[in-house]
Amino acid sequence: MREHAGMSVAIAAEQLGVDRTRISNTEAGRFGVSEERVRALASIYSCGDQAYVDALVDMATERVHGWWEEYRGKLSAGALDLAELEHHAVSMRSVQTMHLPGLLQTEDYAKAVFATAVPEPTPVQLRCRLSHRLKRRDVLDKDVPPQCTFIIHEAALRVGFGGPKVARSQLEHVLEASERDTVTVRVIPFSAGGFPSAGSSTLYVAGPVPQLDTVQFDAPFGVTFLDAETHLINYNAVLDRMEQLALSPDDTRDFVHAVAQQL
Repeated sequence: MREHAGMSVAIAAEQLGVDRTRISNTEAGRFGVSEERVRALASIYSCGDQAYVDALVDMATERVHGWWEEYRGKLSAGALDLAELEHHAVSMRSVQTMHLPGLLQTEDYAKAVFATAVPEPTPVQLRCRLSHRLKRRDVLDKDVPPQCTFIIHEAALRVGFGGPKVARSQLEHVLEASERDTVTVRVIPFSAGGFPSAGSSTLYVAGPVPQLDTVQFDAPFGVTFLDAETHLINYNAVLDRMEQLALSPDDTRDFVHAVAQQL
């Protein structure tokens, strides 16, 4: 809001009657912020988007600690942020090129994926990562779950993590999940040829208003989050292109079933 208003940190602090470090720390998420402070800042920045302001107020007034807090100090901050992001999502679109989506993974498949990490996780680390991965799936069973579209490349279907039995069970689980009203699964077959961002897996999470959308993608040693307007526009375009290349939901189910039968 401040940047869109063309206002410096110093002027914003002067208008609010606080030290400039207070503004910087609030924007960086180091300090909490009250509903009154959010509305005061919105007024100072002449923000007329009431839906945006109300969405920020809802975030400011929520004081409930999510289930992911029990993993703080045990897993990376990015893993906790991802779980929180999914929890608050209104809708999600993801594309996976080498793994099945985390929210659709079975326990055995997830264990096989984690076992390939470098360095190899200890038994305690493996149990912790696995427990976190499985709890993330609960977002699909919320009273009002997010609308999810999972775009999966054929390569991810055929990489047999855990061996044929585990892989087959995993694909059957994907087929079951695709029957949910809030879950759409679409496959990009090898025959579709090249596609944008072919080397990375991407998750686009839509918040209650477009300004709170976030893109997450995997890096070799963690996760990265983007929320700049240009990034959101570009990644939306990438996902639109991938959906154009993907099979329809019905054809996808037939395709996944055929791959499972070949394992």
